[in-house]
Parts: sequence; C-alpha cells; structure tokens
Amino acid sequence: MGERKGIPIALGLLAMLLFFIASSSSSHLVRASEDADDAIFYESFDEDFDGRWIVSDKEDYNGVWKHAKSDGHDDYGLLVSEQARKYAIVKKLDEPVSLKDGTVVLQFETRLQNGLECGGAYIKYLRPQESGWKPKEFDNESPYSIMFGPDKCGATNKVHFIFKHKNPKSGEYVEHHLKYPPSVPSDKLTHVYTAFLKPDNELQILIDGEEKKKANFLSSEDFEPPLIPSKTIPDPDDKKPEDWDERAKIPDPSAVKPDDWDEDAPMEILDEEAEKPEGWLDDEPEEIDDPEATKPEDWDDEEDGEWEAPKIENPKCEAAPGCGEWKRPMKRNPAYKGKWSAPYIDNPNYKGIWKPREIPNPEYFELEKPDFEPIAALGIEIWTMQDGILFDNILIANDDKVAESYRETTWKPKFTIEKEKQKAEDEAATGSDGIAGFQKKVFDLLYKIADIPFLSDHKSKIYDLIEKAEKQPNLTIGILVAVVVVFVSIFFRLIFGGKKPAKVEKKPERTEASNNQGGAENEENKEKEEASNAPRRRPRRED
Repeated sequence: MGERKGIPIALGLLAMLLFFIASSSSSHLVRASEDADDAIFYESFDEDFDGRWIVSDKEDYNGVWKHAKSDGHDDYGLLVSEQARKYAIVKKLDEPVSLKDGTVVLQFETRLQNGLECGGAYIKYLRPQESGWKPKEFDNESPYSIMFGPDKCGATNKVHFIFKHKNPKSGEYVEHHLKYPPSVPSDKLTHVYTAFLKPDNELQILIDGEEKKKANFLSSEDFEPPLIPSKTIPDPDDKKPEDWDERAKIPDPSAVKPDDWDEDAPMEILDEEAEKPEGWLDDEPEEIDDPEATKPEDWDDEEDGEWEAPKIENPKCEAAPGCGEWKRPMKRNPAYKGKWSAPYIDNPNYKGIWKPREIPNPEYFELEKPDFEPIAALGIEIWTMQDGILFDNILIANDDKVAESYRETTWKPKFTIEKEKQKAEDEAATGSDGIAGFQKKVFDLLYKIADIPFLSDHKSKIYDLIEKAEKQPNLTIGILVAVVVVFVSIFFRLIFGGKKPAKVEKKPERTEASNNQGGAENEENKEKEEASNAPRRRPRRED
C-alpha cells in the first residue's frame, strides 16, 4: 500500500520537474534571422507590426490586432485579441513574387491558444493592387491568387488551399478549391503549415513538416472545379422531344383483375380459436402504487400539486400469465390480397434516359501549367468567434530546404516545449487529481442517466445511489456498476417485455406481434406522462 500511495506523489514531482525544464527553456528559442538572404519574404514579428503592416479601415473589420508573446514563450507574434470579430491586415511586398517559374514555398505558423470552434486562421496571397484593391480598404472582396490555411466552423474543418485562375477564353477569374483537404489539428499547440508549388504542377500540403496532401493543379480529381474545363458541354438549347419515353417498364395493358380478387379484405383478423390462458388475472392492474414510496419532506402541495406515489409493476402479475382485460390476438387474414395492380412488362417504346447533345465548350482551353497571378502582398482577412489566434514566422521561399530549415529553427523548439508542458500537466493531473476528476465525471454521467425519460420510475433509487457515492467517494466504481446494472435490466425489460407472454394455443408469435402493433407510440406517450408525473426531487448541488 505504501508503494501505491507514493506513485501519485512521484508523478506529481516528475510533472513539476518537466514543467520547470520547459519553462526555463522557453527563453532559449533559436530564431531565424530576419535579414536572411535565403528567403524571398520572412516575417518573424520580433518587432512591432505597427507601421509595417496596414490594418484595414473597413467598418466591419473592427477586431484589434496585437503584438503579443506566444503563451509560455518569449517569442512574439500577431495576435487576434477579441472574440466574435472580423479582422483584416495586409503587408505589401517589396517586389511581386512570380508563381510561374520554379518552386515556391508558402509557410506560416499559427497557434490556437484558446482552441478553434468557429473561425479562420488562413492567409491570402494578394494580386497586385492594379487588380483593384487598396490596403486601407482590404476586405473579403480584395482579389487574391492563393488562400491557404486552417478554417473550422460547424461542418467545415479543413486546411484550405484555394487558387484563383483567369480563364483565357472568357477572361473571368475562377476559384478552384482543393478536394479533400487535410483537417485542422484540434489542440492548442503551435503548428506550421507549408504549401509547395512545384514546376511540375504538383502541390504538396505539409502540417508540422509531415505531408498531408499531394495534388496536381491540372487534375480534375484534385480541384473543384477543375482548372481545365471539359472539351464539351451539354447543349443548353437542346430540348427533350415530347414523345420521348424514359420508362423502362410499364403496367401490362392487357392484364385484368381476377374475379375473385377481394381488395377490401383486411390484412389481419381476430383469432377466434385463441383461448384465454388459465390463471389470467382479469381484476389485477398491470401496475400499482409503490408501497415503499413516501412523500418527500420538501414536497409542497400548493407549489408541487398533489403528491402521487410512483408506479411499479404489479408483483402478482409476475407469477401469472397476464393481468388486466384479456383480448383476443390478431392473426393474418388468409383472404387478404391487397389492392390489385397490373404486372409490369418491358416498355416497347423505351428510348432510355434523355440527355442533351454535347457541343464544344466555348470556354475550353489547353494548358501545360497554371497561369498564376503574381503575389504582391500578404493579407489576413478572417472572421472568428475565438480570440488567442497567433500568427508567426510567415515565409515565402523558392526552396523546400529553406522552409525545412526555418521549421527546425523557429517552429520545432516551441512545439517541443509545448508538448513537454502538456505532457507534464497531463501527468500531474493523472497523479494527483485524476481520481477526483474521474469521480466528478462519473457523477455527472449518472445524473444524466437518471434524467432519461424511460428511467423516470427508477429516478429516486438512482438519485439515492448517487448521493451515497458523493458522500463516500471510495464507492464510486461500485455505484457506477450498480447503476449500469439497473440501466441494463430496465433496457432489456423494455425490449423483451416485463410480463410473461400470454399462452395461446395457436400462433403465439402472431399474438406477440399483434400486441406490439401501434404500441411504440403509446409507450412513448406513457413514458412522457410518467416522466411529467414523477415525484420532484431536490435539485442536485452544482460544484
């Protein structure tokens, strides 16, 4: 026993040691140099962004950007500081970056310090201002070449990669979305997102240096809509002929309903041969008031109404074949045939499913590689319900080795510290507060189980068990097992019935089936009524 008691203490000390190591290491991060000549563009946010980045003056974008440290580090980043706001900020590049020649690497770090339930954390790589936008008026309509980064809200959970491409035939810009993009990491650690645009038309998406998606810009399997339109399209002016018959089968026009076909015969009839089982208790109700139930001391007749004892199954019915009024079971009607309909035959006039004829697509073009617009600025334009989103170490390079080097020197040290800290906190919680936390989760679960409508008759007993467990935490596991046993017993009773089935001499399975017909709705209404009439208990104390 002494060794067991020492385990949580040892774990706690280990956790504190790891946390101390992590904290003391945070001031020794290795940073890439801002003036490094191996990057086309690099922003570390070591210096305040004010005067270098331009915040949009658009009325809707009232979120406040801050120059702030990443939690637990001396490293600064660009911080989303308020919840439920729109944010827009832009950074003009010294020279536009071409995406047409050679490899281009887009990389940046984000840390969702408060998690991300609904919001974006992506970057837009903007076209030159000649395309129609101004930094002070930057918004969601500002034209971009590429949009890349995490986005999560509702059913959306993906790392976007979207590019806009000008159709050389129509002159219109079309937005092409990466199909099946990777999901956003769900933790609160710093993650680095990398996109490689390669000269062979290949796209690679990496998260934390690990490849998560590979695609080809020219493949219709990888982007929606595809970059290269189809050669032909359905003729919009082609109309289906009025006499076009798409029915593969039709009712046989020569078929005639037989003279002995009775459409009015019911599907089921009373089984006149069935007999009431011996020992059936006609005068006993199926349920009676619980004789052990007592009116709660805090029950107020004026406020709560007249108290009624909860119902329990009549114990006399357990030993009998059944209670209450006996009714004959139903059986299938041998004369039943249902509505007559003519059998189907092959349609002699069938021409197949009509489709308009194909014509050449006026917007079709051939392309060996995407004709990307150059990147003239970087913009962060997001809407989010969370604060605490931190952007850092934004990089544009023309070599994947450069991006890898920056990941090793800027992202990896921070991520390692955060992982160690998280591990220490988890081990500390498991070693000291793990049991108490587990018990609280168990109690919360038990209270939720007790509130299930079909357990209303047993709510009092379940509450009593929970109250005992709260007073004696060492009984938590035993109490949980007891409640699970009660729950499973009630579940099987509901599924398979609480009484012995009526014993009839003929087709007992039809008796059971007929008694269950229409019973689901009645059972549901009964459960609702019982739940509403159940005696009120004093609400449980919230922690």
